[in-house]
Amino acid sequence: MPFVMMCGLPSSGKTFYTNKLADYLRSINKNVVILNENPFMKDKNSVYLDSNHEKELRGNLKSEVQKFMSKEDVVILDYLNYIKGYRYELFCISKLYQTPQCVIFPNRTLEECQDMNKKKSSDDQYRDEVLQALNMRFEPPESKNRWDSTLYVINSGEELPLEEIANTLFNKQAPPPNKSTLNKPLSDTTFLHDIDKTTQEILTHILSLQNNQLASNEISVPGASEKVKLIRPVNLAELRRWRQQFLTYVKMHPPSDASKVSNMFVEYINNLIL
Repeated sequence: MPFVMMCGLPSSGKTFYTNKLADYLRSINKNVVILNENPFMKDKNSVYLDSNHEKELRGNLKSEVQKFMSKEDVVILDYLNYIKGYRYELFCISKLYQTPQCVIFPNRTLEECQDMNKKKSSDDQYRDEVLQALNMRFEPPESKNRWDSTLYVINSGEELPLEEIANTLFNKQAPPPNKSTLNKPLSDTTFLHDIDKTTQEILTHILSLQNNQLASNEISVPGASEKVKLIRPVNLAELRRWRQQFLTYVKMHPPSDASKVSNMFVEYINNLIL
């Protein structure tokens, strides 16, 4: 259930600390899921030089975090997470699931990262122009921001405070959910059927427009005033996964008005399609 967000420049030690923390947590009988960008990109350099490809990558990772968030597992996201707004979106997911989180930031200079990058195999190295561009765009985490809390800054030569992190993850009170989501779990079978039918109709409509090459950047769907911002093609597997995640959320946090479900689902898709 707890969520760990790594944050830092490439070659700053994020994966090293991820594995060290995972080994420790497993040694105290905790289940650990490690997520990273590797399954979603073939060439890291081309991804970080193309803003659209990078947005798609962040959307895929956010979807994976939500998919694996559970009461049983510790989810560690081993990724740059260098954008403040993106860290806030991930914080909102942990808040939704009422789970504790922390941010681990290996604080390294650009020069230190460049030196470490040169020690990697040629296939695994970042181009220097990519490193410099990411350094320019990097927004360091700050402990005063609730989405960056609890923050662990690990400077060069410092050890990871494993016991302290575990205490944060398992003994710290989770961030409270928004009052609007504090509803009892949904049990009305008619309402459940209607939600299932509504979301399936929207999914079918999107796929139909895509398959017939009629989809534009913004498309209208049945029962919703909001439009789906189709900034890239989406496949059936993605839509099914998003629909299942949405249904799980709505069943636990039902809206006061059933007519809002269509717009809620559209907004949910738009957030994930980035």
